[in-house]
Amino acid sequence: MTTADIPLPDDAAGDDGAVESANIGDLVHKRLIKAHFTFAVVFLLTSMTAGFLVSLNFLNHYPFPDVPWLSSGRLRFLHTNEIAYGFLVNAFVGAMYYAVPRMTGRPVASLKLGWFIFFVWQIIVFSASVGQALGFAQGVEWGETPTGFRPGSFDLQYIPVDLLVAVGALLVAFQFLMPLAKAFNKRLYVTGWYLTSGLIWLILTYVMGNVLPEWGMPGASGAATAGLFIHDLVGLFVTPMGWGLMYFFVPIILRTPMWSHALSVIGFWALAFFYPLNGVHHFLLSSIPMSVQYGAVISTMAVEIVVTTVVVNFFATMWGQGHALRSNLPIRWFYTGMVFYFITCLQCAFHTSLTMQAIIHFTDWVPGHAHLVMLGVFAFWNFGIITWLWPRLTGNEWHSRRLNHWHYWLTLIGLVIMFVDLLAAGVIHGNMLRDLVPWMVIVEAMKPYWGVRTFAGGMILIGQILWAYNLWKTARTPKPYDYRVDLVAQEVN
Repeated sequence: MTTADIPLPDDAAGDDGAVESANIGDLVHKRLIKAHFTFAVVFLLTSMTAGFLVSLNFLNHYPFPDVPWLSSGRLRFLHTNEIAYGFLVNAFVGAMYYAVPRMTGRPVASLKLGWFIFFVWQIIVFSASVGQALGFAQGVEWGETPTGFRPGSFDLQYIPVDLLVAVGALLVAFQFLMPLAKAFNKRLYVTGWYLTSGLIWLILTYVMGNVLPEWGMPGASGAATAGLFIHDLVGLFVTPMGWGLMYFFVPIILRTPMWSHALSVIGFWALAFFYPLNGVHHFLLSSIPMSVQYGAVISTMAVEIVVTTVVVNFFATMWGQGHALRSNLPIRWFYTGMVFYFITCLQCAFHTSLTMQAIIHFTDWVPGHAHLVMLGVFAFWNFGIITWLWPRLTGNEWHSRRLNHWHYWLTLIGLVIMFVDLLAAGVIHGNMLRDLVPWMVIVEAMKPYWGVRTFAGGMILIGQILWAYNLWKTARTPKPYDYRVDLVAQEVN
């Protein structure tokens, strides 16, 4: 690859300061991107607030013990679903409205369709949260979005959110696959590979996980399919979106082509080959056939090899530019997330073994692992993307760059504390279960760890509030943004 392969940002300028490819900049609908990012942050705050409140339940300090629609179980659905469909989807779609037109040189299918998708998607996420709060959640892990029907029948009780999500996924795919398809007559950058596949896999994965288990696959076969959905939603949608956008933004910010195009292709095809079977490792030591369980264990371990190739490629790309980790906050978000992704998949390769599963299954180890990947990886990457794009979208200088660094350190330190705390709690909990320690003795032993988790969650939540405030103030600040400040990754700490 050469520097000609790097998609240029709006502010790419030559020595004379002239903006290159201004006509390409016209393809980027900044108001639409801003709208998606705004609601991404709104849902981030509401979901994290719900998660913090749920953690108080473990300390006997839950503020709404007698309010059914605010029970901790229902808020837990809101916490996970608004992160997945409210924050991540909005952030990814917003970033694609920037990346895809600039990469392909072609507009998305329709600006009017874009605004229609935006408004309808927010209604869908809100309807899902209300339905879950009212008790209409579906009994599928990470698929609690209400079907709207009484289980096993076509008796409509609520809005069929599942159906609307599937239709929304089709519209989003159409919106971005049109410019990607038109760009196939030239060499397609690896970002296009990831985004194309992720958009298609989302439709297939969602239908598989939210239709088949409830309507046609009861028992162990339904559990196996639901397990595939749990992990494939992460591995076949969130991961391709995240890595694909990383391949777009990192070379732009570093002004350097990717170190190896071959490694990027290997990483893509290995992900497509190994990831689909991973989900069954959520149901090890169950009634699912052992051949399927062994396949899940092996494919999960193989994914670590995939991740290693991608991480090596990105760190080699930054060779000689290590100063960017100190001077450029978006790059710091990106590469911190990469390290966490490597740790997460390495941990996953070990804890999916049947030996470790016998200890850590049904313990706090699992939510510790989940928070590291969903917050420490994909949320971190979206934080980096939004932080880099926000002044370019608003045209305004940051209200406070210092608050952006507070956001980074509060989130990072809080997450590390939570991860280590839940890791330790899981090991202790699992060994106590193995030794047949009475349940209430285990609960008492876990309380200090749950207290630390709430403290760490509070740090993380404060970080997001500071960031949201900074984004809001920046959008209202009349001070023009100087694009040259960040042209060579020279942000000031």
